[in-house]
Amino acid sequence: MSSLNLDDFTDLIERPDGGVRRDAEARRERQIVPPGALGRLDELGEWLAAARGDVPVRPVERPRVVLFAGDHGVAGLGVSARPAGGAERLVRAVLEGESPVAVLARRLEVPVRVVDMALDCDPETLPKDVVRHRVRRGSGRIDIEDALTLEEAEAALRAGVAVADEEADSGTDLVVLGDVSVGGTTPAAVLIAALCGTDASVVTGRGGLAIDDLTWMRKCAAIRDALRRARPVLGDQLRLLAAVGGADIAAMTGFLLQCSVRKLPVLLDGVVAAACALVAQRVAFRAPDWWLAGHDSGEPGQAKALDRMALEPLLEQGVRVGEGVGALLALPLVRAAAALAAELPETPEPETPETEKGPEENTE
Repeated sequence: MSSLNLDDFTDLIERPDGGVRRDAEARRERQIVPPGALGRLDELGEWLAAARGDVPVRPVERPRVVLFAGDHGVAGLGVSARPAGGAERLVRAVLEGESPVAVLARRLEVPVRVVDMALDCDPETLPKDVVRHRVRRGSGRIDIEDALTLEEAEAALRAGVAVADEEADSGTDLVVLGDVSVGGTTPAAVLIAALCGTDASVVTGRGGLAIDDLTWMRKCAAIRDALRRARPVLGDQLRLLAAVGGADIAAMTGFLLQCSVRKLPVLLDGVVAAACALVAQRVAFRAPDWWLAGHDSGEPGQAKALDRMALEPLLEQGVRVGEGVGALLALPLVRAAAALAAELPETPEPETPETEKGPEENTE
């Protein structure tokens, strides 16, 4: 029996400061560039001010990319263009600075953290700081069996909470959240379809490497079969994550919830992050107020999830590679919004001319 009470998050999570947001809006109205002329940058600056509790808003100085990694057993059905169990190779490319996210992060001077939750490899082959939160090796095939035991799902969710606390305590002021997985978009689509009440075909996308039609049909069938297993446990989010999620997905859900508790803003990447966010929203309805959707990955499941959470992507560049790349591309936009909100001067108050006085009358 689980000792974790997810309902506690509802009480712990507060909304960003509405009074600070109103102050930020008032300041924006006084600046020399007319309100609305900067488009969504105005809204972004005001959101960030409320999230950080400051007017003028402080700049984003210590962002960090956090990537949760895992292999998914359902990949063995041939639902991905990548080989099953191949996430270790992707993680190594990140750690060695050779992946797209590593290149971008280096240019933007943003550190990258990888958290192995369920890679299908020997943990001795990876750095200790990467594997120390690992829950298991790989996950179950969600079309016919649970991804995790209930105890593993709880351990993974608690690990995500711990990682969020580590980031908040270390001074990270904004997180770019992504995943490094093989097969991860399949459980993500299952979660989204289950929570949105839609059919498998509505949420089945082509993945990061644009799978062919036959692979798409296999993926759609796997999502359909997993949905049958998900629906009976929809009322219990921890059981849902155990049944059709994975250790990386459960950890990302816990991470998002605790970031909201710690008032740490998060930029969401693709469909996997969106699925975790949707589960977290079901746990605590105020949590999405602390998140931004970095980009539109083109995955139909991501669009469905973001629409349900009323989150509008900042960018639309067709980036499907995952690994936090699309969300990292949106980081300069967020930083620009903060800079403009804080540094644009206010319109000077019009000078009031002194009333001219005539010669004083002699009243004697």
